[in-house]
Amino acid sequence: MDHVPVIDLAPARGGGSADRRRIASLIDQACVEIGFFAVTGHGVAESVGRDLREAAHQFFALSSEAKRRASPNDDRTPRGYHASGGEALAAANDAVAPPDLKEFYHVGPVDVGADAYYTSPRGRQFFPPNIWPADPPGFRAAAITYYRAMHQLVGFLMRLTALGLGIDETFFDDKVSRSIGTMRLNYYPRQVRAPLAGQLRAGAHTDYGGLTILNGEDVPGGLQVWTRSGRWIDVRTPPEQLVVNIGDLLMRWTNNRWLSNMHRVVNPPLGAQPSRARLSIAFFNHPNWDVMIECVAPAGEAKHAPVMSGDYRDLKYAKTGFTTTTTG
Repeated sequence: MDHVPVIDLAPARGGGSADRRRIASLIDQACVEIGFFAVTGHGVAESVGRDLREAAHQFFALSSEAKRRASPNDDRTPRGYHASGGEALAAANDAVAPPDLKEFYHVGPVDVGADAYYTSPRGRQFFPPNIWPADPPGFRAAAITYYRAMHQLVGFLMRLTALGLGIDETFFDDKVSRSIGTMRLNYYPRQVRAPLAGQLRAGAHTDYGGLTILNGEDVPGGLQVWTRSGRWIDVRTPPEQLVVNIGDLLMRWTNNRWLSNMHRVVNPPLGAQPSRARLSIAFFNHPNWDVMIECVAPAGEAKHAPVMSGDYRDLKYAKTGFTTTTTG
C-alpha cells in the first residue's frame, strides 16, 4: 500500500455489528500494510478542532517571554510550553539529528481522579498538573474540550481495533480508560533560512504508545510516511480529516501484526515566497500505566515478553529527554 487510506467511520458509528466489523477489517488492512489511516465521519464537531487551532495560533504568536511564562520549571516535564531547539524526535529511534524546527505545548489528561491510581507515588509520576497560559483566554477551555473529544474517539477506535484483531470488542475498554497519554500542539514556524544538514520540522521517528490521532493543516512542509516499498509519501492533513497511526506499544500488543511506521514532518520548499507556519494537534493515547501489555493477536507464539505500560513509557521518555519524576 503506497497511500494512506481514508476510512469513513459513520457506518460503524451508526450501524450494527456487521458494519463495525466491516470498518474494523478496513482498519486492520491499513494497519498491517502501512500503519496509518485517515478518518472521516468521526463525529467530532469541526468547531472543536477549529477553536483549539485558533487559540493555539494566538498563543504561538506571542513573544518568547510571554510563552515561556507557561513553561514548566523543569524542561524535562511533559507539560506546558517548550521552545524550539530542545528536542530531536529521531533520538527516540536511536538516530542522531539536529534539533527539530518546532516549538510545542504539552497537555496531559484533563480529568484526573482522586483515587490511588492517580495519587499513589507511582501514579503521581504520570499525572503532573497541567500548565495553562494566561493568554489567550480561551486556550484552556478549547484544549480541555478537544482532549475530551479525542479521549472518547480513542475509546471507539480501540473497540474497532479489537474487532479488527479478532478479539472481544470490549477487550481494551478498561485498559485505555485512564490513559497516561498526552496531547501536543506542535507549531512549526515559517522558515526564512535554510535548515542545517539533516534538520527537519520533525525528524523521522515512530510513536511509542497506542493510537495517535493527528489534526493538521494542509500546507507545504507537512507529514510524510515511509512505505514498505521504501519511499516517503506525502499525507494530506485537512483539518476536517483526522489521521490515525499506530505506536510501538500497540504494535507490540498486536504481536507485530500491525505496523508502527516511521514518519516525519519535512521542511517547506525555500523559494521567493516566505514559507507558511504549520500547526498540528497530536493526541497520543497510551494505555493505563498499570496495564500489563501481553501479545493478543492470533499470530502464533508471542514475539515480545509482557511489559507494564508505565514502564515502557518511562523507557521511551528517557530517550527523548522527558521524565516522569518531576511535577513542576
